[in-house]
This record gives sequence, structure tokens and C-alpha cells, in this order.
Amino acid sequence: MNTAAASRYTAEYQAIAPVLPGRDLPWLQSLRAQALEKFSARGFPSLREEEWRYTNVSAIEKKLFSPSMSIASSHIDTDWLKSYQLEDAWSVVLVDGHFSGELSVLEGLPEAVSVMSMADALVKQPEALERYINQAVNYNEHGFIAFNTAWFTDGLFVHIPAKQVLEKPVQVLHLITQADVLATTRNIIVADEMAEAEIIETFAGLDNAYLTAAVTEVFIGVNAGVTFYKMQCEPEKAYHFGGAYIKQSRDARFSHHNFAFGGLLARSDVHADLDHASECELNGLYLGIKRQHIDNHTRINHLKPHAISRELYKGVLDDRARGVFQGRVIVAVDAQKTDSQMNNRNLLLSNDAEADTKPQLEIYADDVKCGHGVTVGQLDEKSIFYLQSRCVDEETARNMLTFAFANEMVDKVKIKGLHDRVLEQVLARFPQEGVSKEWL
Repeated sequence: MNTAAASRYTAEYQAIAPVLPGRDLPWLQSLRAQALEKFSARGFPSLREEEWRYTNVSAIEKKLFSPSMSIASSHIDTDWLKSYQLEDAWSVVLVDGHFSGELSVLEGLPEAVSVMSMADALVKQPEALERYINQAVNYNEHGFIAFNTAWFTDGLFVHIPAKQVLEKPVQVLHLITQADVLATTRNIIVADEMAEAEIIETFAGLDNAYLTAAVTEVFIGVNAGVTFYKMQCEPEKAYHFGGAYIKQSRDARFSHHNFAFGGLLARSDVHADLDHASECELNGLYLGIKRQHIDNHTRINHLKPHAISRELYKGVLDDRARGVFQGRVIVAVDAQKTDSQMNNRNLLLSNDAEADTKPQLEIYADDVKCGHGVTVGQLDEKSIFYLQSRCVDEETARNMLTFAFANEMVDKVKIKGLHDRVLEQVLARFPQEGVSKEWL
């Protein structure tokens, strides 16, 4: 169904299309045109779509966000940048949706490893990108993916060749500096056979209203491993959509750690396709205060036998915040010996907070071990009483139990610099006062 917002964006698209990357590639121009047609017809996702029934994006439709066509990296405050940029990592900085070579730190990368902006990659390695773009996810999935496919202004291309093990993580730092800007980035991560890599996505911005629409496609070769971290800590006026879509080969290993803290309305997709004997682990922590709406949507497709998946998402919600978790595990008819477990746990700190959770198992094979669990509730009064009996006042007892609940997910981060920054975000954004870092 066409919408007014889709019509406005489609009209604006004609002005920016000539300067989008890859304009000389017929296959990409065709893909963009098809995605634009799909978005023009459907618009942004609506509540009528089952996988968006808990998330109303009409606030985004009321405003026209415009892409920045220039790089403003010279105006970046150095101290602000360093507060997010990890020291012990290669760093790719994207400012308002565009790669900044000036701010990125890529010295010392192995010669065989490719890390470059999407705009450069479309010039230097167009054949490689033609094999990957729109292959882990299709623009028909929903309106934001069609929107990103048509509009993306830049992004990142990472290729780790066979048997290459990266000694440091690659951080992709998305920074937004302008009000009302639209940041559409497309990222492609490829790890060939027996390669190993850690990728960190960090989303942050100045205190403005803006829209992020980022899509990352990850391809993991035979017996390769990728660990992926996402920390979304954008300002409270921002809107965010970010999707990671993964294709795993035989015996491939993938783990994803998703930390959703910021934004007025934020949605994260993590979808993985598992091959024979592959392994997938999805972890998440979402923290909502005031009137934040944080939506997490996961899908694990077990396509072949003997694959293993584990999933644990936790939410802490206060004030009038709303958290959404939709987790879906699909076991295909040929995926015998599947082993899958999914859990979602929510802690409500206010009577006005809301958690909507919808775990789904779709099992078409008969020799599997699958299960899921969900909890939504408040702090255990018996545990509070126990701490009080140990000379801890009630407010401190509640704080300690709440942080212990959240810190389980923080402790899964094994990169010290990132662990410390995630912990700082938890402490800074947490609704409770009187919290001690030493507890964690």
C-alpha cells in the first residue's frame, strides 16, 4: 500500500540518485530501481504486518529525513570520537552515512584482508559485491530493507581470506552529527573458509533527531567463525533501524551480542541461516527508560542437520518504556538432529513499563531438541528481603539485583575495551540511582 511518506521519499530520491555510489554498475542500478519500486508500493512497515505488530513507525513517516551528501568529519569533536573509538581495534568511521578516511584507523591490517568503504569497493571490486549484495537478505523482506537497498550512500566491505585470523577486532563506528539527517549504510562482511574475525558495530550521535537505516550482510565460509557485537547508544530523539543478516556455511560459527540502549524508537533485526553442523549464538540486552520503544526481532533458520543454536535476550524497562522481543526458530524438514534453545527474560521496574514477547518455534523435522522460555516480572521480593537481612537498605538491594540481572549479558563481552564501554552505557542510562560500579 502506497503511503504519503513513501511518495515524498520517492520524489526526493530522483535528486540524489545521480550521486549514489555504483551509479555506473547496471546490476546495482537495476537492484536499486527494483527496491525503490517495492518501497514506493509498500512504504515503511505497518502494524498490519505480523512481524511489526508491536512497533508503530508512523512517527518516522511524519518527518522527511534527508541524506547528507558530504562528509563533515572535520567538525567531529576529538574527545567525543575517542569516547566511542576503541584503542585496541582497527576502526572504520562513518560520519552521517559516509566513510571518513581521516578518522578511520586501519594501519597494520594484514595485506590480504580488504577493509574499505562501500563506495570504494563498488569501484575496485564490483564483481565481488555483485555476488553478495541482497543475497543474505532480500529487499522484499520489509520496507526498511527495500529503503536501504535503494538509498544507501556508503558503508563498509570487509573480506577476510581463507585461514586468516584477525588478531584485533574491526570496529565500524556510525556517528551522526547533523539534525534531521538520514544515514543509510550497507555493509558486507565476508569470512572465507577457516577464517576468524571479530566485528563491532557502534551507533552514536549528537543530541538531534535523525534516522539511521543500516543493513549488514555477513557470509561465513566452511569452518569459519565470526563474532559480532552491536552497541546502539544513540540519543533519545533518534530513530534507528539496524539489521544483521547472516549466511553460515557448513561447520561455521557465528555469535552476536546486541546491546540496545538508545533512541526514541529503535528496531534491530538479527536473522541467521544455518548449514550442516553450524553453530549460532544470539545474546541481547535492551534497556528502556522514559518513553523509549526498543524492538528486537530474531530469526534462526535451521536448514540442514546437526546445527546448534542458543539465544538469550534480556530486557530492563522503567518509566513508560516498551520493549519488544520476537524470536523465531524455524527447523526445516531436512534439519534433523537440530538442537535449539531460546530464552527471553524481562524485568519491569515500573507499573507503566511494558514488555511484549513472542517466541516462536516452527518445527518441520521429527528428530530435534528444541525449547523456549519467557519471563516478564518484577524483582523477587524474597531476594530483596534476604539482602535487607544482611544490612543492605531496600533501595540498594533493588539496585544490586537489577544490575546483577543486566550484568550477565555485559560479562559475555570478552573484548575489554568494549566491555568497559558497554558497562559505562549501562551505568549512564540506567534509571536507578545510587549504583556502584564495584558491584559489577
